[in-house]
Amino acid sequence: MIETSGRICTAFEGDRRIAGGGLAEVASAVKRRLDAGSRELLLLFDDATGEQFELDFEGSLDEVLARLEPEPATAVEARPADEPRGPGRPRLGVVAREVTLLPRHWEWLGEQPGGASVALRKLVEEARKRNVDKDRVRKAREGAYRFLVAMGGNLAGFEEASRALFAGDAAKFAAETEDWPLDVREYARTLARASF
Repeated sequence: MIETSGRICTAFEGDRRIAGGGLAEVASAVKRRLDAGSRELLLLFDDATGEQFELDFEGSLDEVLARLEPEPATAVEARPADEPRGPGRPRLGVVAREVTLLPRHWEWLGEQPGGASVALRKLVEEARKRNVDKDRVRKAREGAYRFLVAMGGNLAGFEEASRALFAGDAAKFAAETEDWPLDVREYARTLARASF
């Protein structure tokens, strides 16, 4: 099931933007176009990530919308008191994953107060705070590029627009996308705005 909580998206029919907003609103617009017999390619994009995604439009509009509802949380079965707990802190949301480091890195981490896990969490938090602007720009560029590939890959100026996007050249990006279909151009520019 697709994550629907607060998802804002945009739908295109061919190169025309037909809907934008909450997922239910956009899904309703796309379903109406499909039911009206649209022969154009209908594509949906997540406004936050630029990712194209699909929905199941089989059945009635009510059935389509019902599939968008988040699944109810399942109750966690009570664990017997004598059953041992696994490693980690699942109640805090801690997730165990593999990390591969050189021996000197493990040695340094082992010498830190609280051990390797605490040291790694602190390092990650510091890096997240320090790189918030760079991460925002990177995510915007990646999102805009995903859309460019899907909708602008065959348009004149695609390669130059892509280069301008990753170079952070807003003027060149605008110039290379100027002759694109209006809705494609405007949505691409909207996604790319935070890149510049």
